[in-house]
Amino acid sequence: MVPTPQEQFEALASQLPIGRDPASVRRRLEAVEGLLERIFVVPGINRPIGLDSILGLVPVVGDVITASMGAWLVWEARNLGMSKFQLARMAANVGVDTAVGAIPLVGDLFDFVFRSNSRNIRIIKRYLDKHHPSTMTIEGEVVARPGSDLREIEADVGRRS
Repeated sequence: MVPTPQEQFEALASQLPIGRDPASVRRRLEAVEGLLERIFVVPGINRPIGLDSILGLVPVVGDVITASMGAWLVWEARNLGMSKFQLARMAANVGVDTAVGAIPLVGDLFDFVFRSNSRNIRIIKRYLDKHHPSTMTIEGEVVARPGSDLREIEADVGRRS
């Protein structure tokens, strides 16, 4: 049985951690990215869409809300201590999404294809995997334990392959 969008939303909301540690931030950002980019699949084309695409259909207000959510992801990345270059790339992704998304119809199609929040989550994940390896997950499985050395993690992942 396929869960309804309401059930998917409630499942995501219940998983949102409130801590400030990197693992909690990672889980929270992944949940918000899922909400913004992949809350349900469009029947017939099997393409996931989220609130970013749906709210983008509402002129001005929808674009402001989705830009605010994208800016929040950048803010969380700043709080993690990411470099100014990474933050600038993330801000550019949100800016392009907002600018093109504001154009009627063209912007709605662009939102469907250009997923700025997913791009920004990939940037954050790369940072966390490098600087906080204890937050690393592979297909939902935690591969590192607090206090693990990166060499131990790489050896463990190598044994699984």
